Amino acid sequence: MTARQPSPAAADASPAGAPVSSTPDPAPADAADASTAQQPVGSQGAQPGASGSGAADPEATGTEASGTEAPGAEASDADAPAPLPVLTEPAEGVPDVVADPEALAEAAARLAAGTGPVAVDAERASGYRYGQRAFLVQLRRAGTGTLLVDPDALPDLSSLTAAMGDAEWVLHAAGQDLPCLAAVGLRPGGALVDTELGARLAGFPKVGLAAVLQRLLGVDLAKEHSAVDWSTRPLPEPWLRYAALDVELLLPLRDALLEVLEEQGKLAWAAEEFAAVRDAPPAPPRTDPWRRTSGLHAIRSRRQLAVVRELWEERERLAQLRDVSPGRVLPDRAVVAAATAMPTSPAALAALPVFSGPANRRRAATWLEAIRRGQGMADRDLPPTSTPATGPPPPRTWKDRDPAAAARLAAAREVVTTRSEELDVPVENLLQPDLLRRTCWEPPQPLDEEGLVSALAAGGARAWQVALLAGPLAQAMADAPPVEASARRP
Repeated sequence: MTARQPSPAAADASPAGAPVSSTPDPAPADAADASTAQQPVGSQGAQPGASGSGAADPEATGTEASGTEAPGAEASDADAPAPLPVLTEPAEGVPDVVADPEALAEAAARLAAGTGPVAVDAERASGYRYGQRAFLVQLRRAGTGTLLVDPDALPDLSSLTAAMGDAEWVLHAAGQDLPCLAAVGLRPGGALVDTELGARLAGFPKVGLAAVLQRLLGVDLAKEHSAVDWSTRPLPEPWLRYAALDVELLLPLRDALLEVLEEQGKLAWAAEEFAAVRDAPPAPPRTDPWRRTSGLHAIRSRRQLAVVRELWEERERLAQLRDVSPGRVLPDRAVVAAATAMPTSPAALAALPVFSGPANRRRAATWLEAIRRGQGMADRDLPPTSTPATGPPPPRTWKDRDPAAAARLAAAREVVTTRSEELDVPVENLLQPDLLRRTCWEPPQPLDEEGLVSALAAGGARAWQVALLAGPLAQAMADAPPVEASARRP
């Protein structure tokens, strides 16, 4: 689909070709050894910032890694697309940050006086602070303008929820922001539109906010402050400008995206998906969260696993106490290195990577005590090398363990893949892969369309997914090639 011309909102917000600052954010201070001063938010005086590290998962974010050109290919200025106008300034400028009860009451009144949907966003300090709480909330509504609210200074924002009433919320990647918004009393009282999810259903190859804005509104969005430490106080003015821009075009983007979905006949599907995101219950606590330690596959013995667990829990305690990201207290690679080497003295511990740094030399006694607890644990208390499986085994083992199930899965995957291509909807959005595996491993009896309707609905599939897939899946699974030995192996 060709990009739309810039909307009036985009044209008013930034002139075509507006310059974008390319100055990088300053390097972060060592969060493991220094705490951030809590000063009033919104000051124009810049504080040291930081850029996050680590590459985002292209499949999760909808972005694509840049590749090299084919040998002999040369880019021509004549062939290059014209640059898009870059949004660098909010239409009404950067608003003052709402950071006290009086300003909050005024913001609630303005929000209640506005009309139509509300654009909503939140900024967290992932990788810097403990947990995933919000450190800035952005709201925009017709008749209200943009509000920047500091939930660190105002931890109860339920008055804003009341002011919005049953107004529709518009977010990009809502599943990331709704939990931290709920923690400060912000919950949608009406419908919800997720522009990232809508872009996936529309079949867009890139679904990041900047990419969708480029495609639908013909505007580029600068993202140079996306991974900074939003717990910094005072927040620098360039960061506040970036935050305001994040909601500047969400409302016209919503209108353009819903128009596309309606043209594709997918608007009703999108409404079901948006409602499912809005109504999703909080994620349950993970069982044995320490098992998510990077590099754990290198640990072989139960006693080494016990050391990993003790170090992880001690690190978690310190991180929560000091309100810093656990990885800034002790990285995963150091936890695994200590569990592998099993040091018994400060000198042996300091010989390991990371532990030789000044912060961890000061904590050597703490880490050694955690290691000793794991080393001295009774055999009966050692963690098992693996946790009991709660679902089907890995599909690669199905052919040996249950050939009939393997045949059902192959047939079912072909149905879902074909429908995905026909409808231009990603496979994972057409039906959750885990639900498909569970249904193929333990199919309903009898294996017919009625049984599949019940099984898929019970597994959380939406009505539109069930209507599209139950019949074809039932037929394909029932017709899967028979096998001689269908008895499941232990």
